[in-house]
Amino acid sequence: MVMDVHGRDLRYFVTVAEELHFTRAAERLFVSQPALSKQIRMLERQLGAPLFERGSSAPATGVRLTPVGEALLPHAREVLAAWDRGLAEAERAKSTQRSTLVAGMSTSPGRGGLLPAIRSRFTALHPAATVRLRQVSWDDPTAGLADGSVDVAFVWLPLPDPGRYRWMVVAEEPRLVALPDRHPLAGGDVVDFADLLDEPFLALPETAGPLRDYWLAVDARGGRPPRIGAEIASTDETYEALVDGRGVCLLAAGNAPLIALGGVTTRPVAGISPSRLALAWRADDTRPLVLGYARACRQATWAVARERSGDAG
Repeated sequence: MVMDVHGRDLRYFVTVAEELHFTRAAERLFVSQPALSKQIRMLERQLGAPLFERGSSAPATGVRLTPVGEALLPHAREVLAAWDRGLAEAERAKSTQRSTLVAGMSTSPGRGGLLPAIRSRFTALHPAATVRLRQVSWDDPTAGLADGSVDVAFVWLPLPDPGRYRWMVVAEEPRLVALPDRHPLAGGDVVDFADLLDEPFLALPETAGPLRDYWLAVDARGGRPPRIGAEIASTDETYEALVDGRGVCLLAAGNAPLIALGGVTTRPVAGISPSRLALAWRADDTRPLVLGYARACRQATWAVARERSGDAG
């Protein structure tokens, strides 16, 4: 026999079994006595047997369990206890989830000690919280914000659908060009972007939207469409495509050490705007951990900037 029984009905049954009195059980459960009696009768109909002796066979002031009720009672208690344990575990999991902040990134934002500086300030604001970093493929320009898999993200501007997000710029860096060592333009100190217009470029996937156009510097091409030599979605893919001679690519100065390995050179580019790295979060997300991380990031960015200006002085 397969039965679907509500936990409420089992709790009602156990309470009546403990009180052996419907009125007292109803008071304990904060329900009316007629409603309690109705639910018990429905449970008895589902079981096909009475759970309590009523009337002349029961005590004058209450009821007593039938053999069926006696058999069911320990198992009903066990089911309710298991549910209470499961509910407590679920609440603990929810609490842990609320105290964990996931930060997405497509490339490491660890410029000049920025991440440790953010972490120390965030920990001061939320000592019980944990920050988990998640690497996201370049085909998602929001680094996980769009699908909700992260709470905040270090992203390169511009963002697609910018009205959905808030952000703050944490670093502004020149865009360099990465090219094979054997490339004719690799020997100069600075490359003029006009000299790159006919070069095949490595491009982000089309799903990157406006970010793909930005790293192709479409706005600086005077309407001339870029030549695409290959699509790249990771640092490793970029390096391999460069070494293989499939094209050149623009990158932020802070990411140059990731690419400028054996066989690849990076050079400053004249005629294009600098890149901007930002911390972003969803505009409708006002959770304390998210806003606390943004606050810590703002403080850390200012502190790192002051240290750099002091070093420069």
